[in-house]
Amino acid sequence: MAPVVIVTDSSAYLPEGIVTAYPIHVVNLSVNWDGKTYRDGIDIKATEFYTRLSQSKSLPTTSQVSAGQFQAVFDELLAAGYDVLVLPISSGISSTYHSAASIVNNYPAGRIALLDTRLVSMALGFQVLAAARAAAAGASLEECKQAALQAYPRIGVYFTVSDLKYLAAGGRINSAKRLLGSVLDVKPVLEIREGKIELVSSVISRRKAIERMLALVEEGINGRSPVRISAFHALAEEAAQELLETARKRFSPVESILAEVSPVIGSHTGPGTLSIAYQAGG
Repeated sequence: MAPVVIVTDSSAYLPEGIVTAYPIHVVNLSVNWDGKTYRDGIDIKATEFYTRLSQSKSLPTTSQVSAGQFQAVFDELLAAGYDVLVLPISSGISSTYHSAASIVNNYPAGRIALLDTRLVSMALGFQVLAAARAAAAGASLEECKQAALQAYPRIGVYFTVSDLKYLAAGGRINSAKRLLGSVLDVKPVLEIREGKIELVSSVISRRKAIERMLALVEEGINGRSPVRISAFHALAEEAAQELLETARKRFSPVESILAEVSPVIGSHTGPGTLSIAYQAGG
């Protein structure tokens, strides 16, 4: 039985120490800005990106991982004797999944498996970790795929943004919701639901948004254990640390991860984004 590598993309933005500790290979989406292309997390890092974005009059665009990028990675890993499980960003947010799907059938049956994760950022990261831990324990490709599938219904993610203009500019949220987030400085609470960004509620302050996110996480956990938690942010590290510490006290997770929102995702959410993801019951 061949060992398994989990291929994901940079939208997950897993901390480097986690990526190197497990059989995980990351392919990079791209940010296009003022005539230049930057590989997400390589040519431009999160802090640099959000600092520039907060001062810029122009907005970046993003590009999916290409079929050619996936082909190069698949060729290398299969030649090295690995089977491959591909867990990319949700197809409802990026065409990266379709790039991988366009070439998977070019390879021998049973060597590559691909899932539409319907997840992004550290929610995707938790699914990747579930599969990678199985792979590290010697699981087969099918067993790693099942670990990812079983993790999905146990994962949730919520976030709030400082300004909905970034979501609106990228077409990720409609104009009515944009208006709702701008009137009287109302703060939106959003989630990734079935692979798309959806508005959960609006509150009157960022503090209320954080309280609402924690309440939603508690509802999602629903008494299940063990619990894993991640707080992640776009140029809001202090707020994310506070959120993670509050979540630790409230939910007693077996794992807690402080992370950042990747530049390619932050292009659509903007500086100041504050997020929390959980996995409960596995």
